[in-house]
Amino acid sequence: MCWFYILKNENTNRFYTGSTNNINERIKQHLRGHTRTTKILKTFRLVYCEKFDKIEAARNREKQIKSYKSKKYIEWLIRQGL
Repeated sequence: MCWFYILKNENTNRFYTGSTNNINERIKQHLRGHTRTTKILKTFRLVYCEKFDKIEAARNREKQIKSYKSKKYIEWLIRQGL
Protein backbone atom coordinates (compact mmCIF):
# COMPACT_ATOMS: atom_id res chain seq x y z
CA MET A 1 0.00 0.00 0.00
CA CYS A 2 1.02 3.58 -0.67
CA TRP A 3 -0.16 6.73 1.02
CA PHE A 4 -0.82 10.43 0.51
CA TYR A 5 -0.78 12.16 3.89
CA ILE A 6 -1.13 15.54 5.54
CA LEU A 7 0.64 16.64 8.71
CA LYS A 8 -0.43 19.67 10.72
CA ASN A 9 1.91 21.77 12.84
CA GLU A 10 0.34 22.25 16.24
CA ASN A 11 2.01 25.63 16.86
CA THR A 12 1.59 27.39 13.52
CA ASN A 13 -1.43 25.51 12.09
CA ARG A 14 0.54 25.00 8.87
CA PHE A 15 0.20 21.85 6.77
CA TYR A 16 2.78 19.53 5.22
CA THR A 17 1.76 17.11 2.48
CA GLY A 18 3.64 14.02 1.39
CA SER A 19 3.43 10.60 -0.19
CA THR A 20 5.11 7.34 0.75
CA ASN A 21 4.94 3.57 0.42
CA ASN A 22 5.40 3.10 4.20
CA ILE A 23 3.40 5.57 6.30
CA ASN A 24 4.69 4.36 9.67
CA GLU A 25 8.36 4.63 8.71
CA ARG A 26 7.79 8.00 7.04
CA ILE A 27 6.20 9.44 10.19
CA LYS A 28 9.17 8.13 12.21
CA GLN A 29 11.51 9.88 9.76
CA HIS A 30 9.63 13.12 10.26
CA LEU A 31 9.88 12.72 14.03
CA ARG A 32 13.65 12.17 13.72
CA GLY A 33 13.98 15.37 11.68
CA HIS A 34 14.87 13.81 8.32
CA THR A 35 12.75 16.37 6.46
CA ARG A 36 13.84 20.00 6.64
CA THR A 37 10.30 21.40 6.86
CA THR A 38 9.10 19.14 9.67
CA LYS A 39 12.48 19.34 11.41
CA ILE A 40 11.99 23.10 11.78
CA LEU A 41 8.32 22.82 12.73
CA LYS A 42 8.91 19.99 15.25
CA THR A 43 5.37 19.65 16.66
CA PHE A 44 3.03 18.09 14.15
CA ARG A 45 0.48 15.34 13.92
CA LEU A 46 -0.94 13.20 11.16
CA VAL A 47 -4.37 14.65 10.34
CA TYR A 48 -5.26 12.95 7.06
CA CYS A 49 -4.22 10.10 4.77
CA GLU A 50 -5.47 8.31 1.67
CA LYS A 51 -4.47 4.81 0.58
CA PHE A 52 -3.40 3.96 -2.99
CA ASP A 53 -2.27 0.82 -4.79
CA LYS A 54 0.73 2.50 -6.45
CA ILE A 55 3.13 5.20 -5.34
CA GLU A 56 2.57 7.10 -8.59
CA ALA A 57 -1.10 7.53 -7.69
CA ALA A 58 -0.21 8.81 -4.21
CA ARG A 59 2.30 11.25 -5.69
CA ASN A 60 -0.23 12.44 -8.24
CA ARG A 61 -2.71 13.09 -5.43
CA GLU A 62 -0.05 15.05 -3.55
CA LYS A 63 0.66 17.16 -6.64
CA GLN A 64 -3.05 17.74 -7.14
CA ILE A 65 -3.56 18.97 -3.58
CA LYS A 66 -0.46 21.17 -3.75
CA SER A 67 -1.63 22.68 -7.03
CA TYR A 68 -4.77 24.02 -5.33
CA LYS A 69 -2.58 26.16 -3.02
CA SER A 70 -5.52 26.36 -0.66
CA LYS A 71 -5.38 25.93 3.09
CA LYS A 72 -9.19 26.08 3.12
CA TYR A 73 -9.41 23.11 0.75
CA ILE A 74 -7.02 21.09 2.92
CA GLU A 75 -9.08 21.94 6.02
CA TRP A 76 -12.24 20.90 4.16
CA LEU A 77 -10.61 17.65 3.05
CA ILE A 78 -9.61 16.85 6.63
CA ARG A 79 -13.13 17.56 7.89
CA GLN A 80 -14.57 15.25 5.22
CA GLY A 81 -12.27 12.45 6.36
CA LEU A 82 -12.24 10.87 2.92
